[in-house]
Amino acid sequence: MDFSQLASIFETLRLAPPSKLTLLDGAEFTSRHYPPTPPDVDTLILGIDSQELASQVKAVLLAVYPEGHKVYLVEGQVSKVEQLGDLQPSTFDLQPPVCLYIPSLGEGTSFESFAEIVAHLRAPDGCPWDREQTHQTLRKHLLEESYETLSVMDTNDTNGMREEFGDLLLQVVLNAQIASESRDFNMTGVIQHIYEKIIRRHPHVFGDLKLEGVDGVLQNWEKLKEKERRELALSGVEGKKEDKGILDGVPAALPALSQAQEYQERAARVGFDWPEVEGVLDKIREEIEEIKTAGNPEQVKAELGDLFFVLVNLARWRDADAESALREANLKFKRRFAHVEKRAKEQGRNLSDMTLEEMDAFWNEAKRLGM
Repeated sequence: MDFSQLASIFETLRLAPPSKLTLLDGAEFTSRHYPPTPPDVDTLILGIDSQELASQVKAVLLAVYPEGHKVYLVEGQVSKVEQLGDLQPSTFDLQPPVCLYIPSLGEGTSFESFAEIVAHLRAPDGCPWDREQTHQTLRKHLLEESYETLSVMDTNDTNGMREEFGDLLLQVVLNAQIASESRDFNMTGVIQHIYEKIIRRHPHVFGDLKLEGVDGVLQNWEKLKEKERRELALSGVEGKKEDKGILDGVPAALPALSQAQEYQERAARVGFDWPEVEGVLDKIREEIEEIKTAGNPEQVKAELGDLFFVLVNLARWRDADAESALREANLKFKRRFAHVEKRAKEQGRNLSDMTLEEMDAFWNEAKRLGM
């Protein structure tokens, strides 16, 4: 498309051509699931020549743009304004092919703009605190943000998730920016590495491999990772990789329940697992009996550890996340105990002055209220 054609489109739109514009052919959207353009730049999509393509373009754009976002259709010398969510491909004349103009979502809506402000924080004219940070000083903040993110996920707080995911993203981008300044790696390298890993580990999506269900995917995933470990060992990268096993990639800092479940899931992928869930239930009964007969605190601790471990195995068999299950139980206990405290306060009493039976009555009241 030459400048005169572009000028003609914007004349039809009765809009001044923007200073920045992404030009895309409608065919680019045929196999897309996410828009190939930053949302803080105006976009012009050309050559939408079928209702099927129009439907696909709309579906892909809705992955980023809100339903109420205004878009402009250009059909020959005619233009009209629609809300993206109300856009009906069946109304397209498509003779000649339609152009679709999508104004930007505004400043600060692209990853590139976010990376820019993080880099600015680290620049000489940036923030003194951010300039002083290192990978090591940011560790505690990454951990805190991770737990805050889990907390809002536990309560299914979608507004909280939006905020906490952003805080978590800041930690990743800030660490990548620090690494780029020492030329160790940069954000592009981080993204490219995980991009290539996803493609490599999903040959059933991006290749020709046929797999049956989730179990087939996980088993093949473990085979692929095993192959990667062998290749690293042969290359001599990162020391003695030949000494690394299937479980060595599980972070030592994971919460114990999550770590136990990850160990068990990885072992199960290579066939090290109970043949039936009844074996897990029998093992739970066995561990309870061993706790009853434990003779000293060390034995009790060891047997409790075994019981926790096999309970995690039961959670895995029942397709439950053990860490989330316990966190939800903790939240439920907190709500119900807060109700006990509230009811005691209403009566002008201290919990320490109440009997267990009195507190238990308030506890059961909380249960009846669905807390």
